[in-house]
Amino acid sequence: MTSTTAKISVQGVTKTFALGRDTFTALDDLSLDIADNEFVTVVGPSGCGKSTLLNILAGLEEPTAGLALVDGVPVSGPGPERGVIFQQYALFPWLTVRQNVEFGLRTAGVPKAERRRRAEHFIALVGLEQFADALPKTLSGGMRQRCAIARAYAVDPSILLMDEPFGALDALTRVKLQEQLLDTWSKDKRTVLFITHDVDEAVFLANRVIVMAARPGRVYDVIDVSWTTARDERFRLSPEFAALRNRVWHSVYHQDGPTAAPQPSTTI
Repeated sequence: MTSTTAKISVQGVTKTFALGRDTFTALDDLSLDIADNEFVTVVGPSGCGKSTLLNILAGLEEPTAGLALVDGVPVSGPGPERGVIFQQYALFPWLTVRQNVEFGLRTAGVPKAERRRRAEHFIALVGLEQFADALPKTLSGGMRQRCAIARAYAVDPSILLMDEPFGALDALTRVKLQEQLLDTWSKDKRTVLFITHDVDEAVFLANRVIVMAARPGRVYDVIDVSWTTARDERFRLSPEFAALRNRVWHSVYHQDGPTAAPQPSTTI
């Protein structure tokens, strides 16, 4: 895949931050292409620049050098084609689920009837129909995150940028939300970049897993996940999953130092 056909293209991106009289390099000459409707997860050692990469793609940070492009156009700030979901739910506590999902549509001037139609569609898509009139404080953590996902989908972004969205949830809820997210994605495709620290989560969700090197951050390994049947318990318990998990785990936690060269991609 070349950058001319990529939905997202990161070309030689470097990002440095000032630390008093010194500088800290979060990303170093990082390049990565993501295809339209591809689901990519990003893992790596703590502090390797995963969130910095997402913030650059979201338009919340500017690269020190290099380019980040969406549909061939350089990212110059936040845009409606990119929905961002963080670990914190960021819901308005005084608004109901429906009102939260409608919020971006209302600020965009979408007529009331159309707002309602689109909100109800995506509320149903994430399984919150019975809670459309509930306030966030009455919902579980997983339900709040589903509301945040519905709100992101409602404004019709072509890209979802997700930064540890399930990181604060208990293990069972996390597994359920992973399956729910894949179900939603299969019905209403988007290009997804999903940041996680969880190796199992990275393998379960992705078409490709990008492993970033320890600081300064860059691509260390790219691992294809070519499981073609349902992503469910059978996949989690399969030998293929175990092999992929071990490959990713080794790439994350047994890197050969900060100057290690990227490893070749593997398809299973």
